[in-house]
Amino acid sequence: MMRGHCILSHGFESGPDATKVAALAEAAERMGWTHERPDYTDLDARRDISSLGDVPTRLVRLHEIATAAAARGPVVLAGSSLGAYIAGRISLQVPTRGLFLMAPPINMGPLPDLDAAAVPVSIIHGWDDELIPAQQVVDWAHMRRARLLLVNDSHRLSDHVVASAEAFAQLLAEL
Repeated sequence: MMRGHCILSHGFESGPDATKVAALAEAAERMGWTHERPDYTDLDARRDISSLGDVPTRLVRLHEIATAAAARGPVVLAGSSLGAYIAGRISLQVPTRGLFLMAPPINMGPLPDLDAAAVPVSIIHGWDDELIPAQQVVDWAHMRRARLLLVNDSHRLSDHVVASAEAFAQLLAEL
């Protein structure tokens, strides 16, 4: 029996076959959830919009995908870095059962700060993240009483792919 659908958003200048989102996809399958991994690489290449590509169109794309999925059943949004940011923002607009955020940016310059629906949230973040200070994530998680796993790693969380997948599976098991 399928429990619901997971939408796994890759980070900036990454891709849908990236190691972390691929590991989350495997975890979702093991837990009986369907999944998809949208491709935002075309938008990330649009440097004329901002140094982070076309974030507004990334938000629109995820909104469309999540809205269609939510019409079919429960949805969990997950993402890495910029993917985590858009997952949080879209959870405010589309019915979402849970959120899994890897290295989430709390402040995005001229864009609104990270916000998320009042749903179960699980976060994994590196103590040594060179782009997003761990304390910002701790403070954000504290306000929401989110589950937070801080690990000895950098922004890419490359030493904690398995730990990320395990934390995601734990979130799915609790939904």
